[in-house]
Amino acid sequence: MNYTRVVKADVGIIGGTGIGERLATLGGVAVHVPTAFGISQGRMLDYHGLSIFLMSRHSSGHTVPPHRVNYAAMASALRTLGASCCLATAAVGSLDDTAGPGTIFVCSDFLDVSGRQTTLFSNAVQHTDFSYPMGVTSREALLAAADSEDIHVRDGGVYVCVNGPRYETPHEISTFRQWGGSVVGMTAASEAICMQEAGIDYACLSIVTNFASGISTSPLSHQEVVEQMDRSGDAAVRVLLAAAARLNQAFTRR
Repeated sequence: MNYTRVVKADVGIIGGTGIGERLATLGGVAVHVPTAFGISQGRMLDYHGLSIFLMSRHSSGHTVPPHRVNYAAMASALRTLGASCCLATAAVGSLDDTAGPGTIFVCSDFLDVSGRQTTLFSNAVQHTDFSYPMGVTSREALLAAADSEDIHVRDGGVYVCVNGPRYETPHEISTFRQWGGSVVGMTAASEAICMQEAGIDYACLSIVTNFASGISTSPLSHQEVVEQMDRSGDAAVRVLLAAAARLNQAFTRR
């Protein structure tokens, strides 16, 4: 077990459904980072001289539901490790009739209706600006990396974050569409909030696994999510690693 006194990270990567397991196969050294919000676990990977802290959002075996993920601990751990940025993946439902399973969004904004009150500042008066809800530099890195890997992604979009773990009702989805939502998920906005408060530049690949309730012609299931993430997983990991390398260069030049 390694501790923060001997390890530093250049970039953090959070693997969501179907991706956390793929990241684990890359190897690395197990690291436990104590924070004020609890211990954050991950693996430190040396990738062509780049130190990447790999985290599985839902833990090994996908055992932690979205409303119980310790987003604050992950953000605090990256800050402790000295990382400037974080990249992530999230499985999402599509609110867009033209964006079916396999479509990847690099969202630029979010709408948080989770009710989680996620923050690093529960006991302090600290107001954080969210004029840029997703990190500008990290988004640019994901877009450039996708282009270099010849993987089509959609630039922009609004991520609607719900609490879960249940799926949404047709009327909820209809409302989110009226509000301008592009995709719906249960995690990325909570991460974006904590990362921004921690001073971490954050962006996410939102991977469509299904049309949302009321748009889909069949009932939703977690199995279809897992199956689509299995199909999209290799491409997502390639983009994440290529973007991490770009981010390291960008922040090193500053």
